[in-house]
Amino acid sequence: MIRAGRRKYAQTSDELAKAMGISIGTFRNKQPYTAEAFPPLISSEGARVKLWDSQQTAAYLAGRPVPAAPDEGDDQDLLDRNEAAAELGVAPKTWDDYKRHPQIAPHLTKVKGVEHCPRGILKTFRTAKSTSTDTSPKGRPKGSGDMVPRDEVAARVGALLDEVPAVTLATVQERLGLSYAAAARALPRLRGERLADLLQAEPDLTPEDAATRLGYPAAVHRTTLTSAATELRARQVQPYLQRVADVLVGAGLAEQQDIVVQRLEGDVLAAAVSLSGSGAPALVWDERYGWRTAVSRRHPIGKETGTPPEGDGIRYLSEEQQPEPAELLAALTDGRRGSQQPKRIHPAGAALHD
Repeated sequence: MIRAGRRKYAQTSDELAKAMGISIGTFRNKQPYTAEAFPPLISSEGARVKLWDSQQTAAYLAGRPVPAAPDEGDDQDLLDRNEAAAELGVAPKTWDDYKRHPQIAPHLTKVKGVEHCPRGILKTFRTAKSTSTDTSPKGRPKGSGDMVPRDEVAARVGALLDEVPAVTLATVQERLGLSYAAAARALPRLRGERLADLLQAEPDLTPEDAATRLGYPAAVHRTTLTSAATELRARQVQPYLQRVADVLVGAGLAEQQDIVVQRLEGDVLAAAVSLSGSGAPALVWDERYGWRTAVSRRHPIGKETGTPPEGDGIRYLSEEQQPEPAELLAALTDGRRGSQQPKRIHPAGAALHD
């Protein structure tokens, strides 16, 4: 974590390599930060972006005593995704839902491109959640829209699911004031995410046994397993998509960004990479069609129609579902390459089986 008042000292791998007088490639290959006396990371274990405290690394490199970081927790400490999840006692994927809550979202801040949340905000949220005595009217008046803003639905349904694993769609509708369609989208997906968390933590479990352990009724096992399969596919492909984005950043065609895998209708996976140094506003990856250019920066993936998008500005860059990033970069920068339609359509993934 970034201790209170030390945000300005956050240091990335690139910055540390420069301070050490070596290339980033040498830095990554030799990993000098693994030396026993090297100052510790201030990013969480497993974080994609490693961060250090520049005051500590400067002292180490100069041969001076390394100043110790404060031991006591402070409400102004900044916690990254993994740390915020641990503070709330939930999985990182659940934190991805919680962070959209209006008590949290306005307070999120990025340090060196990494999203952080103040510890005090998390403590307040946790206290409010544990002492909540919601007396607001229940149910959704006939003819009205959902009573929960769209960006809060996952967090609210997730909190209810954590409280009552066997919660039904009807109860979600009544307690949160959601339409059937909104509840039916959110609840199976959240159950699938929690099942995926457990299967990754304990790979010897069968999907059915994992669903039972989580307290999910047998009647929803099938939809939960299907949702978990989609979630696991998304987690499997995300590092590849992130690697592509990082290559585009290195080529000066994109800004640093965290790639989020989205689910389209039919549990099809897709993702977008915003571009800044190319003629196209974004690249889109779809597990059926591979990579293509997009014509909209705000809504690059577009509405799902069941057919490959076509038209001016859309160019399919490879017939492979996951081409090497260097190959994709070459196709993007060479306007002669690519096609107006996908040359090959790949099947979407299958459901989990025992």
